[in-house]
Amino acid sequence: MLDRSAGVLRRVRCHRLVLDDPRSLKEFVGREIGVTGWLSLTQKRIEQFAEATEDRQWIHLDRERASRESPYGATIAHGFLTLSLVSYFVREALQSRGGVRMAVNYGLNRVRFPSPVRSESKIRARIALLTLKELADAVEVTFGITMENEHSDKPCCVAEWVVRYYH
Repeated sequence: MLDRSAGVLRRVRCHRLVLDDPRSLKEFVGREIGVTGWLSLTQKRIEQFAEATEDRQWIHLDRERASRESPYGATIAHGFLTLSLVSYFVREALQSRGGVRMAVNYGLNRVRFPSPVRSESKIRARIALLTLKELADAVEVTFGITMENEHSDKPCCVAEWVVRYYH
């Protein structure tokens, strides 16, 4: 959330859902569980991601060329950079106080990037709990993640993320 009081723009943390046990998420199936605060996707972060992944396409790195030739008029974040922030955003919205020995990224069911994220834009996530399945030694949940861009009516990333919380 952004607080614009007194003409000052500052980041305000979202309200976190705090759980004592991941099984207690069962009551949230089919509901939105949180909306995170805004996170800036700076050009520096985009460049660091390009280096880490060896994806140095000009549309991400060359500001002058992107302003001239790209349909977006600026450099844009990698779709996979946006997607990689899913775990960060879920941790922003959901905290477990106990009952979890470890959490494991089990995979993705669906991912789409409906709109670009221009460099220096802010994004946030709306997180819903789609499913919860109790396993012998874990709880498997599927989160519906919709990432919003401050400058677009269309989401910049929509994904279903499967996580296993082992107890």
